[in-house]
Amino acid sequence: MKKILLLIFVTTIVTIQLNAQNKSNNLDTLNKTINLEEVVISATNFKENKKNIAQKVDVISEKTIANTNAQNTGDLLLSTGKIFVQKSQQGGSSPVIRGFEASRVLLIIDGVRMNNAIYRSGHLQNVITTDQNMLSRVEILYGPSSAVYGSDALGGAIHFITKSPTLSTTKDVFTTGSSLLRYSDANKEKTIHIDASFASKKFGWLQSYNFSNFGDMRMGNNYPELYPDFGRRKNYMTQINGVDSVVQNSDDAVQKFSGYKQWDILQKFLFKPNEKFTHVVNLQLSNSTNVPRYDRLQDVRNGTLRFAEWYYGPQKRLMGSYEFTGLNIANINEVKLNVNYQNIEESRITRDYRRNDRFDSRVEKVKVFGATLSGRKLFTNDEITAGIDVQLNDVNSSATRLNQNTGVVTKLDTRYNNGKNNMNSFAIFVQHVHKFTNKKLILNDGIRIQAISLKSNIADNSFFKLPDTAVHQKNSAITFNAGLIYNPTQKTTVRFNISSGFRVPNVDDLAKLFESSTAAKQVVVPNANIKPEYTYNVDFGIAHQFGKVLTVEFTGYYTLFRNAITKAPFLLNGQDSIQYNGVKSQVLANQNVNKANVLGFTAGFTANISKTVSLNSTLSYTKGYFIADANKPSRVYDRLPNGTYGIVLKNVSTRPLDHIPPVIGRTAITVNTKKLNAELFFIYNGWKRIANFNTDGEDNAQYATADGMPSWVTCNVKASYNIIKSIQVQVGVENMFDRNYRYFASGFSAPGRNVYVTVRTNW
Repeated sequence: MKKILLLIFVTTIVTIQLNAQNKSNNLDTLNKTINLEEVVISATNFKENKKNIAQKVDVISEKTIANTNAQNTGDLLLSTGKIFVQKSQQGGSSPVIRGFEASRVLLIIDGVRMNNAIYRSGHLQNVITTDQNMLSRVEILYGPSSAVYGSDALGGAIHFITKSPTLSTTKDVFTTGSSLLRYSDANKEKTIHIDASFASKKFGWLQSYNFSNFGDMRMGNNYPELYPDFGRRKNYMTQINGVDSVVQNSDDAVQKFSGYKQWDILQKFLFKPNEKFTHVVNLQLSNSTNVPRYDRLQDVRNGTLRFAEWYYGPQKRLMGSYEFTGLNIANINEVKLNVNYQNIEESRITRDYRRNDRFDSRVEKVKVFGATLSGRKLFTNDEITAGIDVQLNDVNSSATRLNQNTGVVTKLDTRYNNGKNNMNSFAIFVQHVHKFTNKKLILNDGIRIQAISLKSNIADNSFFKLPDTAVHQKNSAITFNAGLIYNPTQKTTVRFNISSGFRVPNVDDLAKLFESSTAAKQVVVPNANIKPEYTYNVDFGIAHQFGKVLTVEFTGYYTLFRNAITKAPFLLNGQDSIQYNGVKSQVLANQNVNKANVLGFTAGFTANISKTVSLNSTLSYTKGYFIADANKPSRVYDRLPNGTYGIVLKNVSTRPLDHIPPVIGRTAITVNTKKLNAELFFIYNGWKRIANFNTDGEDNAQYATADGMPSWVTCNVKASYNIIKSIQVQVGVENMFDRNYRYFASGFSAPGRNVYVTVRTNW
């Protein structure tokens, strides 16, 4: 850590000195850089005007990222008021787009797929392995995006794009950079960030370092009236004289054992020998300390806390990529090649109360090789993009049990099959844009053909004697998109889009053995017979500008979800329950449910009250449900004879789909002057009633109240002030009224009143 801080200090001094030598015309050139707010990269793999894209796309600009001043990338997405994010621990954020989450939402960074063969369908924290302070923009694609990106983009895609070096326009070395120091009170967060770019006319080098230390999070003390003890951390597990002991928390609003540390490093090398060719080498490293699994640390067994320890080991993500961009090659206007490699490691470490003989470690290592080659050809009224995409995944799963009393290490059942696990895919795709001569209509269409193979085998089947020791699947899919944009006037835009998405079962779906719920005593076992999931989506959107004052936007959608994979009761070797981790647990397995539907809308407006004051608001509603067999009993939440809710068997025509968030929204009034940016804003979530929870999915009813997850509203204020051109101070108060609340499906309570201060420098 001392070496990192020293490197940051030296880099800062050197950068400032070099910057003083820069000529002013470099800064003038930088200030004249085209605003990319109306340009989207993700929709076709190449830059495209947003007005020419039928799919619903949002862009979070670099300026908005800085003004948001979020703790991590998950909180940045939350701040939009359009993306719901689930949290099982402070070191976690799982985005939800239109009711689809985790492996059903595709994450991309700098054109490289982050989703891999072990992305699970539950809740994921991988999004926070991206340093939000190094992002130049975020593009959010709503609705199926498989025609461009392939498997996993059922509900949408999120593309994180990092900063790049800015080349010099003179013979002198041109330097740019930024730094920040941030402190927040609710979790005693301390973050330091610095990035700097050194560039000549042809060569640029950019480096970035980010380190965050998060303490235990304090939740709000203003509890819901009907639930005065909701989420309180009344006691916790610790060791006294080497013996696990449950002790009383001196402040039950502090979520003990939720803190962690994280650091992110990025290096980019850019070489542009001429106007035609550009080469970029992109190296990224994200790592952390152990990350406590806070929700599981609350689980109770036999009247006391179950786990003495439950944490994720260091979350490691190493990525290297080379990207080549060429202009006017072989009569093709633009060619792009991206070759990349990722090395990911994650682990789960658990130990039950007073079981020093059972310190269990399960480690997953994933290696991913990817290559995408695409080209774009421009005609008078048409643009055609075509390409190929190859992805190769290799998974190694291991597990050990340490007896801390004797030091003896023994084998343990692994999370995934303990033999070879490979998942490989190959695809070709075409996207087309046609601009009609009347200049009022624009057509988007595209198609993708993809083939995926998966092989997984068990080397040691002695633990559970599973009936299938080898899984071999070959799947293929054809996905499409077709959309029409109509601009009857310069102030009105109407969009209509249909698209399909698919997700092929990965290693996590087919070959996972894990404890689903400690409260319900359920264990999930492998099922080799599941098939790919598909979505078919219809979007309709309209935006209209009333004069120069008011802009209104509405998007509605309806999605058919077919072959949806969900956990359901299952028989293993003819038994509906087995012993797992010392507990008799019901057997579940991933299975294809024939049909599910998702529908909803997002509506919003922006009103320019004056040149410096604006008001904006957004509201999103989602509803999702499985279409059940009306003649077959389903497990649903319903009111019991005693007036409470519980699980009952009932003949129903529909039952709730899991991952469906409640109504979410954001309303803000902003004051923006040359030196000051200030905002008063409200973020709100509606009720998620217990009757709308999915009993066998990932809705985590055990971490909600008996009636579900209560609605909430937070009042927040923040301001940024430019002391001088290169120094900015940001202050804010989040959750001003110290409201106690949780996000739906979360086992971790949100921050209480949080005061933060950030100092930024730019050069």
